Amino acid sequence: MRRTCLKFESPIQDAVSRLRFAPKSNNLLISSWDSSLRLYDVDSLTLRVEARCEAALCDCCFQDESIAFTAGSDCCIRRYDLDSQIHDVIGNHDDVVSCVEYSDETRQLVSAGWDKKIIFWDARSTKCLGCLNTPGAEVESMALSGIKLMIAVGSSVELYDLRNFNKSVYVKGLCPGIQIRCVRPIFHSEGFVAGSVDGRVAVEYLNSNDAGYIFWCHPKSKDGTHHVVPVNDIAFNPLIFNAFVTGNNMGYVAIWDAQTKRRLLQF
Repeated sequence: MRRTCLKFESPIQDAVSRLRFAPKSNNLLISSWDSSLRLYDVDSLTLRVEARCEAALCDCCFQDESIAFTAGSDCCIRRYDLDSQIHDVIGNHDDVVSCVEYSDETRQLVSAGWDKKIIFWDARSTKCLGCLNTPGAEVESMALSGIKLMIAVGSSVELYDLRNFNKSVYVKGLCPGIQIRCVRPIFHSEGFVAGSVDGRVAVEYLNSNDAGYIFWCHPKSKDGTHHVVPVNDIAFNPLIFNAFVTGNNMGYVAIWDAQTKRRLLQF
């Protein structure tokens, strides 16, 4: 496996909160707790944008190749023009904004925060279209697959249709009493994968005969022992059917085959 190290003249000073590849290019958007949003051209290994603001950035997403959004610890949602590097505040929560997603299908921006609210915005006018409350717990993770919005709240994953977001269309309790840390949609299939704080991964299929399952993905260290650590993030490779990657608190990355339920590689 070939790896490339991205080098910065001004290194990232705090935790990286999110990495996103651009919709049509090999540009990588990076948000971090050092209050900077960075855009990196992976092909030429050059830093194209480094835009600072007044708050730690908890999440980021693209609208298109030139527009991006961030979720801030100062309760603000910011829009960035990546060409001019100008940014402005387009909306607010009552507490830290933890997640932000953009839907190209509905032209909506969706944000979630520690105020236990999910807010839907018109990305063009920045007008608030509606708000949902999650009284049980804060939204820990959020993902989009077409018009389906997936959110992790407590130990459950809830699905919403962006065309009619007033009520969830699917709720699945995965690990009773165990917080879900991240949720991601399955490519080429109707379903999702969710990771928990105790190291479990749940694979769920929707509208399919395939049965879902839960497995432990604790990393195996050099001495052969397994460690219970949270699953921090999950990512799919759109070019490889049913393969996904998990990353955890101890710096381990594992590649899995969802169909055969096997670990393919760990490093």
